[in-house]
Amino acid sequence: MGHYAKIENNVVVQVIVAKADVITERSGEWIKTSYNTRGGVHYNPDDLTEQSVDQSKALRKNFAASGMVYDRERDAFYNPQPYPSWTLNETTCYWEPPVEQPIGGNPHVWNEENQTWDEVIVE
Repeated sequence: MGHYAKIENNVVVQVIVAKADVITERSGEWIKTSYNTRGGVHYNPDDLTEQSVDQSKALRKNFAASGMVYDRERDAFYNPQPYPSWTLNETTCYWEPPVEQPIGGNPHVWNEENQTWDEVIVE
């Protein structure tokens, strides 16, 4: 059994668990995805904080989910670009802001107009 993403117009519309022979019988385009792959790294299924010894199991940068982009040139799944100023990290296929997000304190939200992280005041 494996996880497969159905692709329409380079967007994931569904993810299912199935045997490979079942996928070949289904209509549409289906691409295998790895539940244990995040940021281009495959993690041990028994301990998702520990990287697998065999990184050949890392498939398509990230586990697919509905609404994600499938990029054929990179052979990768990633989320749509959240803001025009953010760039795609080619190694992880995660979007990165032009300014690093502050750590600690109150939460922050990205302000695209000012290119800053604005603090959210929690009362």
